[in-house]
Amino acid sequence: MATDPADTLRQRGIQVTAQRLAVLRAVSSQPHITADAVAEAARAEIGAISLQSVYDALGVLVAERLIRRIQPAGSPARFEDRVGDNHHHLICRVCGRVVDIDCAVGSAPCLTASDDNGYEIDEAEVAYWGRCPDCVAKSGRSQRTGPTTAPSRSRQRTHKISRKK
Repeated sequence: MATDPADTLRQRGIQVTAQRLAVLRAVSSQPHITADAVAEAARAEIGAISLQSVYDALGVLVAERLIRRIQPAGSPARFEDRVGDNHHHLICRVCGRVVDIDCAVGSAPCLTASDDNGYEIDEAEVAYWGRCPDCVAKSGRSQRTGPTTAPSRSRQRTHKISRKK
């Protein structure tokens, strides 16, 4: 986040509260952070804050597109402040690590639907599943299959289609 968080909220017409500022700073400090981790970071910064207040603040910030919510299959929702660039994610089946990857090719959306069903498509979301380099090194060999809780190979790519608001 390049500008002052309070100014960012004011520019969007969002009431500035200590809770919202702490949540926004937590998301900005750690990409792909879970709501529980946001709550921990916010508590460390401002003291008491309920998990419900964290979820409320996250909801407002997502709705205003100041942060982005992703939810890899089998994983809790994660939040990041990298918005508006239609990037995608690599997700480790073993440890759950999530890293950003730029759009595959072209401009947003970087995937063209075979049939748009009349939608005006403005975003494509892709999740690439595999194992991170650390987990591959720990196992000592390359392996294509993941734990039983991971999505099947048929669900490795997730496409999200959304409409402009």
